Amino acid sequence: MKKSEIAKEKFQCFNCCQSVLLPFSEESGLPEKTALLLAFGFGGGMGRGATCGAVTGAYMVLGLKNTPVASIPEAKAKIKATVKEFNRKFIEKHGSLVCRELIGYDLSIPEEAEKASEADVFNTICPILVASSVEIIESEF
Repeated sequence: MKKSEIAKEKFQCFNCCQSVLLPFSEESGLPEKTALLLAFGFGGGMGRGATCGAVTGAYMVLGLKNTPVASIPEAKAKIKATVKEFNRKFIEKHGSLVCRELIGYDLSIPEEAEKASEADVFNTICPILVASSVEIIESEF
């Protein structure tokens, strides 16, 4: 099964950030329980509406996949460039990195979160974003 399919499957039980991180955790030496706990607070757009959890999960994966380099400054430069390229690809596909813009609802507002649930965005839009993040990682990095 492709990692993007695993991520969509994981999204049935976990948040978007966790679902992106989990398919890569084992190969990165990150225990599943640790990955789940680490990514727990990033779902729903980091506090409900900010940067999409599928994006922050991708940043975590990219950090784990960042090839060791000779120096800290070199590592920082490399991961900044990698994240910048991921952002470009994700925005190119979806138009934004921001949860509320991607799903059309501000989850930090209880009434909006309820409307988002009624509109079924968590079963229609979010799985697409989760799978897309994983596909970008697999095809580009």
